[in-house]
Amino acid sequence: MATYLGDPERLALVGTLDDWVAGVALCRVDSPAARGVLDLCFVEPGARQVGLGQMLLERSLRWFRERGCTGVDGTALPGDREAKQFFESSGFKARLLVMHRPLD
Repeated sequence: MATYLGDPERLALVGTLDDWVAGVALCRVDSPAARGVLDLCFVEPGARQVGLGQMLLERSLRWFRERGCTGVDGTALPGDREAKQFFESSGFKARLLVMHRPLD
């Protein structure tokens, strides 16, 4: 998180409900590609379905546009249907599937 502080190419957002920190979004610009990267967009399970995640995402997208990004990438881990549905409902499309095998 410390790398986000004071870096104009990075943004950390915190979403609250009343006085409770219930969500966070971490954004950065991949400058050579003019691409935004949403490293994290998370809302506590007890705070979902009230629009907090959408608010964090919309603010992130506005920040990316202000920096001239041509697109935004976000990650949904395998099996995380909620994250995939969240991104798809906001206009994201899957464009790459990364396969991984740990080595012994």
